[in-house]
Amino acid sequence: MANEIIVTLDVMLARRKMRAKDLAAAVGITEANLSLLKSGKVKGVRFDTLAKLCEVLDCKPGDLLDFGPAP
Repeated sequence: MANEIIVTLDVMLARRKMRAKDLAAAVGITEANLSLLKSGKVKGVRFDTLAKLCEVLDCKPGDLLDFGPAP
């Protein structure tokens, strides 16, 4: 089985007790785009968007992304 990038944004949202709707508003992206990001259905993410996510969630990129076998 091939390894892939795994998005763990939902875990960080739960840790911060934050709703996706509030995060999307704080970062300046649509809820639909945040949902696609959370599900891992995107091909890429802009560094500025990743930086804003980390700023709002008070975390590092490695807290939102993992690498390993597909779940």
